[in-house]
Amino acid sequence: MDLSIIIINYQTYNLTKQTIDSIISKEHPFKYKIYLVDNASLDGSLERLQKDFVRETEIGLIKFIANNRNSGFAHANNLALKESNAKYVLLLNSDTIILNNALSKCIHHMEEDSSIGALGCKVVLPDGSLDRACRRSFPTFSVSFYRMTGLSSLFPKSKRFGKYNLTFLDENKTYEVDSLVGAFMLVKSDVIQEIGLLDEEFFMYGEDIDWCYRIKSAGWKVLYYSDAKIIHYKGGSNNKPVKPRLIYEFYRSMYLFYNKHYRDNYPFIITGITYTGIWGIYGLKIMLNRLNNVLFR
Repeated sequence: MDLSIIIINYQTYNLTKQTIDSIISKEHPFKYKIYLVDNASLDGSLERLQKDFVRETEIGLIKFIANNRNSGFAHANNLALKESNAKYVLLLNSDTIILNNALSKCIHHMEEDSSIGALGCKVVLPDGSLDRACRRSFPTFSVSFYRMTGLSSLFPKSKRFGKYNLTFLDENKTYEVDSLVGAFMLVKSDVIQEIGLLDEEFFMYGEDIDWCYRIKSAGWKVLYYSDAKIIHYKGGSNNKPVKPRLIYEFYRSMYLFYNKHYRDNYPFIITGITYTGIWGIYGLKIMLNRLNNVLFR
């Protein structure tokens, strides 16, 4: 097996089916297997998907894994990662569409350069604009400060202020980056054996940045590869009733990442400012979210 494709479904039947169809409808010059992990969906989407892809299941093209609880993105992916025996593993969101021969292009590029540990493609939103999360710098104190203060938006072409989303770089070029997005991340299995699985402390956000940090720390390249492209229907798996939880997990992931990789490298005052910034903005976001619900419900 050359490639394991891991897709997490959580009550997104139509989007997940569309993602799988965008893979199996094409001819690929490699062997692959799709692991569909359902994160305890309550809408019957798992059963519907199993009926839709009976043939693919019977021939071993798709394996369904039913998680008995919604344990988050990292844990769900790890369930499939533990079963994979392929040379490459692709983390793929359930709200994406693979365009043309993107998969074969990505694998071919990794085969040509043995120093690449993880590769991400050009990820675009439905309107054709770049999903800026697909190429990022690590959230150091200065990079995060420029982003949270809005300087990155005011000066997107600045190498200093636009570093978080690398907005000063050409999106149609290929280059090394710090981090990719978990919506599409192609990783060598040898690398996973070396650095370990996704960190399950991260529930939904941050696990991709943490993985890339560990990959780069182990000496592997993390590459943004613009010649391959997918569409990302961003936010398709986020349900409105749990939005406050998602806000919490987003800012909690920042806290976890800082504690894990940066806290020991900065003086106490910087850590205090960081904590205040993270949880202060979180509190503001929660208040704005509640106000929005009151005004527009």
